[in-house]
Amino acid sequence: MRLVAILSFACALLVMASAFIGTAPLTFGETFAGLFGEPGVARTIVWEIRLPRTFAALGVGAALGLAGAGMQGLLQNPLAGPGVLGVSAFAALGAVIAIYFGAAAAGSAGVFVAAILGALVAVSLLLFAAGRGARTVTLLLVGIGLSSFAGALTSLALNLAPNPYSLADLINWLLGSVANRSWLDVGLAVPAWVIGAGVILWAGPGLRALALGDETAASLGADPARMRLLVIVGTSLLAGASVAVAGTIGFVGLVAPHLVRPLVNHDPQRVLGPSVLLAGGLLVLADILVRLSPFDQELKLGVAAALFGAPVFIWIAARLGQVSR
Repeated sequence: MRLVAILSFACALLVMASAFIGTAPLTFGETFAGLFGEPGVARTIVWEIRLPRTFAALGVGAALGLAGAGMQGLLQNPLAGPGVLGVSAFAALGAVIAIYFGAAAAGSAGVFVAAILGALVAVSLLLFAAGRGARTVTLLLVGIGLSSFAGALTSLALNLAPNPYSLADLINWLLGSVANRSWLDVGLAVPAWVIGAGVILWAGPGLRALALGDETAASLGADPARMRLLVIVGTSLLAGASVAVAGTIGFVGLVAPHLVRPLVNHDPQRVLGPSVLLAGGLLVLADILVRLSPFDQELKLGVAAALFGAPVFIWIAARLGQVSR
């Protein structure tokens, strides 16, 4: 409970700080007045530009953190995650197909459905190919293969796109960003996030039992097949909706659960809640740093997340290699 309280307080501080930080030249007093209801330009900037962007980052990070924690608990592998294992890439592929082949317009509910279906395909293929309890190297190779295949199909779809302006917009979207997101974008994702989170949290006790093995889990009343189905559905909803909102954001779903796990005695169920808060806070912090970056053109959030997450991923993999010797 103490860890959850600390992380909740940190997230609240980051959300508040995010409301005061942006490219618009607002003073602290103007931002404060706009934040608490005084009509004017400041209120529009805070409530229609900064806060939707902030809550989009918070929601995407929280969803990816929970999806990563759920997959790591199911596969019993700290290197599992929606980005590393190809789930995000397949979700992006689903959205690309929906946009460029006429199933949906960009920003519509159809993109959300297509992204969720793409994530579902990736998770199902991963479990079929690797199986529960697969070795780390096998799991990573399967994930790399899925990501590469989805990336190739995405590139093919971009290649066939007839409109260069739409092509440029989609490339920017694929780089990952929460800039210019509206309350409508966040609202479209919330139902999928809530249902996905509920499904994975429902599977939490089963994940704890699965850590003891299938036979032991069954003797404790858990159904391994049912647990896998719940995590597949939950991860698909969480990752798919996140990709539909912000494009491809990598590594946060892998890093956050790994950082939390030692603080909860490696309990697969207890790692879920803190992972939500830590991943959400990390992505809000990354978005704040993106706004403060000195570059002429704002750095994409997906790029910033990868620049931070990739070295951490390498560190995690190196530590696991040393332990396995």
